[in-house]
Amino acid sequence: MSIFGFLLDIGYLVLLIAGTMFVIKGHLNILHFIIFAVISKEFYKPFAAMEQHYMYYVSAVDSYERLSKILYAETIPDKVDGIEPARNDIAFENVDFSYEEDEFKMEQLSFSIDEKTMAALVGESGSGKTTITNLLLRFYDVKKGKITLGGVDIREIPYDELLDRISIVMQNVQLFDNTIEENIRVGKKGATREEIIEAAKKARIHDFIMGLPNGYETDIGENGGLLSGGQRQRISIARAFLKDAPILILDEMTSNVDPVNESLIQDAITELAKDRTALVVAHHLKTIQNADQILVFQKGDLREKGTYRELLEKNGYYARLWQAQYAVEM
Repeated sequence: MSIFGFLLDIGYLVLLIAGTMFVIKGHLNILHFIIFAVISKEFYKPFAAMEQHYMYYVSAVDSYERLSKILYAETIPDKVDGIEPARNDIAFENVDFSYEEDEFKMEQLSFSIDEKTMAALVGESGSGKTTITNLLLRFYDVKKGKITLGGVDIREIPYDELLDRISIVMQNVQLFDNTIEENIRVGKKGATREEIIEAAKKARIHDFIMGLPNGYETDIGENGGLLSGGQRQRISIARAFLKDAPILILDEMTSNVDPVNESLIQDAITELAKDRTALVVAHHLKTIQNADQILVFQKGDLREKGTYRELLEKNGYYARLWQAQYAVEM
């Protein structure tokens, strides 16, 4: 576009230079030349406008391509009359997956998480931690291998049943321009006020809510804009308590909160994870020292697994991550 605009300007400049030479040599009246120069500028305008029209075209094509990825995406098949597992242990069995060719990929990934235990997923950015949770939630299906829940391939489980078994507490909380009560009720449609209050108490947010002028009827604005980050996260935890699902996915949420909120969130998370199968996407390694097992990923590969002490004693990749993070914090 810059070249196109430059050529138009050069063309007009050549026209002016040539017209000036004609005037100097007496082949053209100066008044006629001025009129011609002004009219010629108008002549160039449609060509200059073509640049803007082309940019509209490029923008429209780009938008259409991005929308098409959603509108024409392959639908995840749902087994409405599928199997309902009796247990809530999780296993990845020889899983192969990639988003696009020649990009991030997993190959022959295998690990298991026993029922009512906590597994922490750690590794550098882009190592596959979030991909693990996306596959478990069936946002994508595996290319090869299978993921089982209670020994049942998750593709054989009705999708609503699968999602009903999983609570998700993410770092970036999505709230709605509504009351606190309705935002917590997202965790369980039709929940009573008493159930919501009990969930809020467990999430360590009840006292704060009762200190507001309208209590649970307080409108929190678009995406909870009237609340702090820690308060939004505790509302998200209250949703998870209200849903009371046997499987819990946690994206560690204490990275960007003040010490008071961090302490309250840690207490609430500790209680929430009790007697549940929990997957914790960990950013701060110190917060998952008590996990039953730690799975260490690098570029889609499961490099190491074990308890906190076992991995430090190996003095391998996890130990290097620990030392690097500790050095930065120091």
